[in-house]
Amino acid sequence: MDQERGTTDDNPRIRSKEHYKHLFLLAYQSFGVVYGDLSTSPLYVYKSTFSGRLRDYQDEQTIFGAVSLIFWTLTLIPLLKYVFIVLSADDNGEGGPFALYSLLCRHAKFSLLPNQQAADEELSTYYRNGNTNRNTFPSPLKRFLEKHKKLRTALLVVVLFGACMVIGDGVLTPAISVLSSISGLQVRTNRLQNGEVVIISCVVLVGLFALQHRGTQRVAFMFAPVVIIWLVCIGSIGLYNIIRWNPRIYRALSPHYIIKFFKVTGKDGWLSLGGILLCITGSEAMFADLGHFSGTSIRVAFVGMIYPCLVLQYMGQAAYLSKNISNVRTSFYASIPKPVFWPVFVVATLAAIVASQAVISATFSIVKQCHALGCFPRVKVVHTSRWIYGQIYIPEINWILMVLCLAVTLGFRDTNLIGNAYGIACIVVMFVTTWLMALVIIFVWQKHIIFAALFLLFFGLIEICYLSSSIMKVPKGGWAPLALAVVFMIIMYVWHYGTRRKYLFDLQNKVSMKWILTLGPSLGIVRVPGIGLIYTELVTGVPAIFSHFVTNLPAFHQVLVFVCVKSVPVPYVPPDERYLIGRIGPRPYRMYRCIVRYGYKDVQKDEDDFENHLVLSIAEFIQMEAEENSSGSYEVSPEGRMAVIRTSERLGTSLVVRDAEENGLGESTVLRSSKSETLQSLQSLYEDESPSVTRRRRVRFELPPQAVYIDPQVREELAALIEAKQAGVAYVMGHSYIKARKNSSFLKKFVINVAYSFLRKNCRGPGVALNIPHISLIEVGMIYYV
Repeated sequence: MDQERGTTDDNPRIRSKEHYKHLFLLAYQSFGVVYGDLSTSPLYVYKSTFSGRLRDYQDEQTIFGAVSLIFWTLTLIPLLKYVFIVLSADDNGEGGPFALYSLLCRHAKFSLLPNQQAADEELSTYYRNGNTNRNTFPSPLKRFLEKHKKLRTALLVVVLFGACMVIGDGVLTPAISVLSSISGLQVRTNRLQNGEVVIISCVVLVGLFALQHRGTQRVAFMFAPVVIIWLVCIGSIGLYNIIRWNPRIYRALSPHYIIKFFKVTGKDGWLSLGGILLCITGSEAMFADLGHFSGTSIRVAFVGMIYPCLVLQYMGQAAYLSKNISNVRTSFYASIPKPVFWPVFVVATLAAIVASQAVISATFSIVKQCHALGCFPRVKVVHTSRWIYGQIYIPEINWILMVLCLAVTLGFRDTNLIGNAYGIACIVVMFVTTWLMALVIIFVWQKHIIFAALFLLFFGLIEICYLSSSIMKVPKGGWAPLALAVVFMIIMYVWHYGTRRKYLFDLQNKVSMKWILTLGPSLGIVRVPGIGLIYTELVTGVPAIFSHFVTNLPAFHQVLVFVCVKSVPVPYVPPDERYLIGRIGPRPYRMYRCIVRYGYKDVQKDEDDFENHLVLSIAEFIQMEAEENSSGSYEVSPEGRMAVIRTSERLGTSLVVRDAEENGLGESTVLRSSKSETLQSLQSLYEDESPSVTRRRRVRFELPPQAVYIDPQVREELAALIEAKQAGVAYVMGHSYIKARKNSSFLKKFVINVAYSFLRKNCRGPGVALNIPHISLIEVGMIYYV
């Protein structure tokens, strides 16, 4: 059997066939997730383009110039920039502005995350393509940027501003897509007023956001077919209109018509670029959604179907308008042959919903990534798919988006005004990507600065032309994404500033364990049974909350573990590399440090077995440390050396794990043996009232049979660890109050005492965010004067 399998795997033709089968399957799936927004743009592009002063130039020459602009914009930005260049700048398969920023932070010291360690650089996902030497080509520009903190802060602000514009997309895309599709009813139903169209659109939008909690995987099977049917429809209708109305439209593909367009229209033609820009809205999704697919599959889908169908549709609409210029406000629906109008209308509405769904999901991911950078308040993140790891749902953000989307729809009531806002949001995100891409070319791809300058000049100048035109429409709806971006930027800045000041306070006020232990006799410190998990943001030293706890209650647990949950600038941290374990102080102290690392796209799941996994990891560390000590390769440092505990290699070899009920041993005997009868009855009462607690797996640990042959000190330490686990685990967290110092400026007092305090009170508590059981939580109150 193995021999046959080897023959099959070694057959190049079979491997090639499987490769192409997988490639086309991914390309098929990408239609429903990546291209919903881009493929629905024909609903409103011509209407927005000819809504301003261009109404005075409604002739065939102007139509030809407009379609030439659309064709070359589609060719240069989505095709040339994204498909052939930007898609190659993936971060271990992930895309988007945060992926580019993450790459830059790993190849140059741009990161502002305060608790980074040298051990993070040993992650298998830290460097791209196995390149572990980021200093191969040191450059003056790199040293200059690393030296000036203000420039690194400016880089983060640019990335966050782009993220805020993506959130703006999440508000504007559903509004313009659904409103544009529903407005098609007015073509066949003359009695339908604009207000009624808006009300119907709002009902559809409420239904769309109400279904988000079910997750996209429930309806994912119909997403791709809807978009494919939509593309076939618009491509066929475009080809039909070209043949019927104006076969000469193919001449408009010549850039000569662009020059003639601007010669005739002048400034009015430049102002119309804000409408032309809408033909590429959604292009950023090709890069942002890269993590769900492969770069090759996205390229195949775009080049094979998206690009030709869109070109045919825009040319077909232009051919129709060249003979029916008075119908420019309803050009898409008016150009549909009457026999197929209603089927196309239904497909258009479904395609608009798919486009909205993709952008809403992308907004959830952006908020999660901002939170990983310490720039967004803690929110609830829910997995909606067992198979697709990146599909998440954030309830608070979902309802905020719904309210904002309804406000935009009811407030503007016009796709032209929403289109002005939408264009600004999209072009800003593209412009941010262009700047970050230029830095990636220099620092990650290690190309000459000339290549980055050429990329920046060519695409930057094109995007500046569109951006300058869009900015002129700020008074006519373009202010909406800017206002949203300002609000979200203020929230991000306040949270980042307050969190960073709190971390710096902890860093400056950390105490040495030696000092605490020397106070033992005078304080009367005793060690009580059990394991104490002290949660802190510090990766070194002892946090101030622990000294505050000990001085008020001079007792701590027989085994003490300082736990730090932190983010690192990689998309995902492999589970085998997630835990770093180290020792604090001499072996008799029984004190350890555990650092749990997550990437910016990782989601902390409900891990009921965290305690058990932690105990096993510490046991493996004890065994590993003893082996290295015996070989003389272990170096002792004041803080202790941190070691990665890989679950696939050794986990479970130092201790034997059994279910608590095995061999007739009950839970009370195994897990609560060191507790009094009163405490046992109280815990039993709590478990009866809280069924969720009893669902957690009850296990017990034993020393393996070969433990008699290991070092007596190691065996004693492992036995103490088992005894502490049986006594129970307690979680100690700081319940902090952040206040500005009395001599601080008025602005700082407002930011810390009012804005940051408001966000802390209205976001999820740290204990809830970390899935800490309430029965075992101890909170230590402390005031931070920052």
